[in-house]
Amino acid sequence: MEAPAQAPVRLGTLGLTALVVSAILGSGIFSLPQNMAEGAGAGAILLAWGVTGLGMFALARVFQRLTMEREDIREGIYGYARTGFGDFVGFNAAWGYWMSVIIGSTGYLVLMFGALGSLPGLAFFGDGSGRVALVAGLGVLGLMHALVLRGVRAAFALNVVVTAAKLIPLLLFLLFVARAFRPDVLLADWRGAATNTTLPAQTKATMLYTLWAFMGVECATIYTGRARSPAAVSRATILGFLITLGLLVAVSLLSLGVMPRGELAHARNPSMAEVMTRATGPWGGVLINVGLAVSVGGALLAWILISAELISLLGRGAQPTAPAWLGRVDARGTPRNALWLTNGLTAALLILNHFSEAGYNLLIQLSSAMALVPYFLTALFALKLARAPATRGHLAWAAVACAYSVWMLYAAGPKYLMLSLLLYAPGFALFASARREQHRPALEGTGEKLAVALLFAGALAVLAWVLAGKPGLT
Repeated sequence: MEAPAQAPVRLGTLGLTALVVSAILGSGIFSLPQNMAEGAGAGAILLAWGVTGLGMFALARVFQRLTMEREDIREGIYGYARTGFGDFVGFNAAWGYWMSVIIGSTGYLVLMFGALGSLPGLAFFGDGSGRVALVAGLGVLGLMHALVLRGVRAAFALNVVVTAAKLIPLLLFLLFVARAFRPDVLLADWRGAATNTTLPAQTKATMLYTLWAFMGVECATIYTGRARSPAAVSRATILGFLITLGLLVAVSLLSLGVMPRGELAHARNPSMAEVMTRATGPWGGVLINVGLAVSVGGALLAWILISAELISLLGRGAQPTAPAWLGRVDARGTPRNALWLTNGLTAALLILNHFSEAGYNLLIQLSSAMALVPYFLTALFALKLARAPATRGHLAWAAVACAYSVWMLYAAGPKYLMLSLLLYAPGFALFASARREQHRPALEGTGEKLAVALLFAGALAVLAWVLAGKPGLT
């Protein structure tokens, strides 16, 4: 039985903090050593973490302040973009973020079975893209789908347990790798001379990976409407950020003191397992691979909760930007229709990855690029609000968040941003359908018409480029 409005599920600081930590500490941290070492030396990696730490903290502060000062906006990224820049921009901010999450979830499943494939007796999983891994991945996705269908409250309770469980192998990794750490190994290629690139170029090469590692810092705001209070969302955002920042930086830099950068750059993902094996012997690598399976399972559950809730928000309210059927929730508070759409598309992308063998790194970089526009719009909205005299004290953090978002758009480069146009374009069908339900024209005003024309022109150009097999995009 479906209800027209969401059930009164009230989430506290613990559950929301666990959601943030679980969403951030998914697969990214387990592949971080190789991802970072691939194109940069230790000096550039440290600089990248400095830039990312400052930028993501600024974004976390922006989300925190918006939650507290704009209690009338209870839809997170979607609500901020829509309130600040109109229905069409708000819809596309949410759509882009939703697509980013789905692509990332596909990457999680690929890496999960790639890790299991390295364990004794489980080589049939291969690198996570083969037929057996595909079937197993679809099975795990189906299990997660069934768990969320049982109710949002039950899924959050399970997520708290899984988050605690995933921290154990990470803390053991830090303990044993710190004991094996050698400063001379860390300093041997401090400037990344073997990469044959400059320090700025090395820093830029790591930025999408650091962004990917931090994706999820904003996810508590998506559940503002189900939280006990805006203060709980605010606390969870900052606590989740601080916990994960410490873990991410420690894993990245300690690994470079155990394995030389050149070896680490060619390590098989999840590269944490190879670092742990070097520090402890084979049992350590097994521990990390098992820990990754638990961690990715928890992150997948968290992101399914987040993505289904987000796309469901588009179909709610007096004037939704997506068809009303997407906004319906059942008696347990589960956005059932949004959940089916989310996991159905994730399954389709998993199958597509099997045939295209895009690989984990491509998936996470495209996912990161898709999240950049929603981040930028949120920071821009905060900057717009901070110009008012009453909130001018927040101007500095809003400006830093905007600058970081612009830098990340530059660091992403044109490849992934152009490919993202192919994923933004199909969303217009839902937006137009919502307008028809409200007996309104699909496009209102010159701005919307121009934006859609540019979107489809760009998408068609990119599609022609890809089909022609041009270098630089594929």
